[in-house]
Amino acid sequence: MNHPVRILISLALLALVLAAATCAAPAVPTTGQPTAQPAAAPIMTTTAQPAERPTGQSSQEKPTPMCAKTLNIAHRGARSLAPENTLVAAQKGLEIGADLWELDVAMSADGVPFLVHDDTLVRTSNVKAVFPDRSPWGNHLFTWAEIQQLDFGSWFVATDPFKQIAAGNVSPAELESYKGVKAPSLREALAFTRDHDWRVNVEIKDLSGTPGDATVVETVVALVNELGMADRVLISSFNHSYLVRVKQANPAIATAALVERGDPDPVALLRRLGAQAYNPRASAIAADEIGRIRQAGFDVYIWTVNDEATMRKLIAAQASGIFTDFPQLLKPLVTRCP
Repeated sequence: MNHPVRILISLALLALVLAAATCAAPAVPTTGQPTAQPAAAPIMTTTAQPAERPTGQSSQEKPTPMCAKTLNIAHRGARSLAPENTLVAAQKGLEIGADLWELDVAMSADGVPFLVHDDTLVRTSNVKAVFPDRSPWGNHLFTWAEIQQLDFGSWFVATDPFKQIAAGNVSPAELESYKGVKAPSLREALAFTRDHDWRVNVEIKDLSGTPGDATVVETVVALVNELGMADRVLISSFNHSYLVRVKQANPAIATAALVERGDPDPVALLRRLGAQAYNPRASAIAADEIGRIRQAGFDVYIWTVNDEATMRKLIAAQASGIFTDFPQLLKPLVTRCP
């Protein structure tokens, strides 16, 4: 083979090699056009809503620890059958099958949170007999040791406030056991709830003007944290500044705004407070408003309903829950949460 032919063959082979290399190499992007990347997963912002949110789930930090059906809430325990805000009332609510119970919390003179509804100890204890010279018998004027000396059960036996004793719905043995019942501390009430795998709405009473106002919220939250019950507690109050303080102490605890009269814009109120639920008096809310609030992603727990007709109306309106002194009446109308 002569020299010119060898040169031509070599050039042809070199061209083939260069062509093959060019095909195998990745394309070089044109200047100003970055290499394409896989699409990033979408980032959910605080305003984004999932395509389908489970019924009742809040748009706030955490939904209330409840479920989609209308809940049967034993108001101060099953207080038509036992002394209110006591562990025996809680036990009755549990036995009936209530989904949770509600309790009221105040503070003793020495800073112990305990269960009582009124501003004084007069109605639900024998404080006037034990401490006759301590008028006006305000909760905050007595130490926890003094409160433990009181009988929080005999008044119920003597007054039959819901006429259930006369109706034969409270046994003689139960009546005897109620005499001398003590007011539980919040620690005892929370422990009872936890130990029975139950749930509770803790209403913090408005302690404005008393020493407990400065510490009650943080004391309650500390107990919830200590007992590991953030997912089993809903904290409510008529003092809405308390709800803000709850969130500052532990954002994971669900809160509810109690109202005596309907708020003109419940959704705006809840968003402002960072709360998860609206707790109005039954007469302060219309059925269609319940639906609007729930559609906005909040729960609606209504107090206090003791007649079957109203219970049925609220269930039909898809109220999140009903506070009742008669959980035994509401029980057949709703299905228990899993």
